[in-house]
Amino acid sequence: MRLLVLSSAQSWYLADLRRAAAGKHELIPIGFGQLTAHVDQRDNALAAGELDLRQADAVLVRAMPPGSLEQVVFRMDVLARLEAAGTLVVNPPKALEAAVDKYLALARLRAAGLLVPPTMVCQTVDDAVHAFTALGQDVVLKPLFGSEGRGITRLTDEAVALRAFSALAPLGAVLYLQQFVPHDGFDLRLLVIGDRVLGMRRRNPADWRTNIARGATAEPLEVTEDLARLARTAAAAVGAPVAGVDLLPGRDGRLYTIEVNAVPGWKALAAALEVDVAALVLEYLQSRLAG
Repeated sequence: MRLLVLSSAQSWYLADLRRAAAGKHELIPIGFGQLTAHVDQRDNALAAGELDLRQADAVLVRAMPPGSLEQVVFRMDVLARLEAAGTLVVNPPKALEAAVDKYLALARLRAAGLLVPPTMVCQTVDDAVHAFTALGQDVVLKPLFGSEGRGITRLTDEAVALRAFSALAPLGAVLYLQQFVPHDGFDLRLLVIGDRVLGMRRRNPADWRTNIARGATAEPLEVTEDLARLARTAAAAVGAPVAGVDLLPGRDGRLYTIEVNAVPGWKALAAALEVDVAALVLEYLQSRLAG
C-alpha cells in the first residue's frame, strides 16, 4: 500500500505508523501547505511538489493545521477532488469539516439521537450574556474550532463572563457556550476504527478538564456494547470512519456526548491498553482498499 500521510515529517504518529508498517507499506508524509492543483483542458492534476497525489492508494489525514479561510477551503477542495478521483481519503473532507466545527458536530450528534449538554452559540455580547444566564451561569466557553482543551474557559461569574465576551466579540469570534456538566473528574474517550471500538478513561483530579494534554491520566476501559453503539453512532453522525468520541458521565447519572475528533490521537490509549493502534489503522485502510 502506498499511503500518503498528511502530517509533519516529525510527527510521533507518522513514526508509529512506520513502525507498524515494518516496511510492508510505503508511507509518504506531506504537509497541507504543499498541496497544489492544476486545471486545464487535458487534466485536473493534484500534487504536492513533484508527487502526483493520484498515484497513492490512500491518504490518511493526521493533522489539521491552522490556516486562513482560503487555505482551509482549498485544502478541503483538494481532498474532495482526490476522493472523487477514486482515492481513499480517511477521514473524508466532509467529515473533517463537520468534526472541526463544534456547533455543526454537536447539532449532528443531537440529530442522531445522542444526549448532548445544553449549548448556545451566538455572535454578540448581549446574546452571550443572555445565554450565560439561560444556561445557569455555569458554562464552558469554547472556541468553535480547537482541540485538546485549548482555549476553553469555565465561567461562573457574570462580570468575568461579560469581560470575556467583550474581548472576543470584536475579534469576530463566535461565542460557543456549553452548560457545565458536573462530573467526577473523568470522561471516556472511545476510538472508532471502522467497526472496532477501543476505549480509555481519562482522569484528572486536579482539573475539571480531562484532556491528556491537560494532565489527565489514561486508564483501560472495558467497552460495552452500549458504549460501542454510542461511539459508532457519533462517528457516523459526522461521517468519520476513524474517530475519537468523547463521552462524559455526569453526576446526574446520564452519559453526555461532548464531541467527535476526526483526527484522533492514540498515543495514550495505545499505552494504556497495550494495543498496537497504528497496526489497526493500517489494517483498516487495507481492508477498505480490498473491499
